[in-house]
Amino acid sequence: MNILCFQGSPRKKGNTKDLLSMFVEQAKKYDATIEVIDVTKQNIQPCKELIVCEKKGVCPIKDDMDKFIYKRIKNADIIVLASPVFFYSVTAQLKALIDRCQMFWGRKYKLKFEDPNSNLRTGLLLSCGASGGKRLFEGLELTAKIFFDALSMQYSGSLTYRHIESPGQMVSHPTVKEDIQKAVKNLCEPFLTKKKILFVSEHDALKSLIASAFFKFHDKGRFNVFTAGINALEEIYPETVKVMLEKQLDLLYFSPVQIDKLDKNSKYDHVVYFGKNNSKFDVKALKSEIWEVNSPKEISLQSSRELRDSIEIKVKGLVSSLAI
Repeated sequence: MNILCFQGSPRKKGNTKDLLSMFVEQAKKYDATIEVIDVTKQNIQPCKELIVCEKKGVCPIKDDMDKFIYKRIKNADIIVLASPVFFYSVTAQLKALIDRCQMFWGRKYKLKFEDPNSNLRTGLLLSCGASGGKRLFEGLELTAKIFFDALSMQYSGSLTYRHIESPGQMVSHPTVKEDIQKAVKNLCEPFLTKKKILFVSEHDALKSLIASAFFKFHDKGRFNVFTAGINALEEIYPETVKVMLEKQLDLLYFSPVQIDKLDKNSKYDHVVYFGKNNSKFDVKALKSEIWEVNSPKEISLQSSRELRDSIEIKVKGLVSSLAI
């Protein structure tokens, strides 16, 4: 599982960073792939309300959001927001990132595109504040709920702590370690207990991604779904995104995965290979099968549509057979 953490505190050694560090250390016990992004060090411009995101579904601002953050958001299984309380909200740096995700809101609610991962991903809020006000975290929690909803993610809740001000105070909180253990367990265990299916193609830029998107849509979250490429490309084909949007399934910012980057210890319940498996990487599987699907000589919209439709038929059959 991929866990993406946004550290929103401008303090290098503050209590928020300690809180997030404790979360990360606990999550490592579940063999998670974890990335922590210090938001204060990124080039993130504020939202300029250009309305392009609502009309075209993209943000025209070119900075670190477009360069790599959007992609990481879309490929994360779990996202954690960590922020101290600034005027009953998150920090300005983290709020800029959240505001720039209006693009995902536009794709979901204005353009009616559906994220195929919507049944699989979850989000968590971590926060601490100096005062003891009863409504101290209301603003942060509301912002987090709306943020994760825009990303088509389930909001799993928050871990919030009052009266935290002095350096090192968070680490010595009487319940924080137990709280984090429970939260991490609730977030990570579904990824360990669900059955797993893997789709493997040559480049992981067209066939395997189409199959995984349809499988997630028709399966409704019973399986954890993975893709990989024997010789994965850097980016998916633009045609892949376009033809899947015709089915209202949104693959923008999805990334191909090189097969040898998969967890070597992971065992899959079912593996589908598009053509012969030429990889030297040993995929452990209870069952595998080969789908012979003709690869187009040229990647075009029409050839991608034909491929898409034939793959969906196969996926529906697979979902039905696995439901027995």
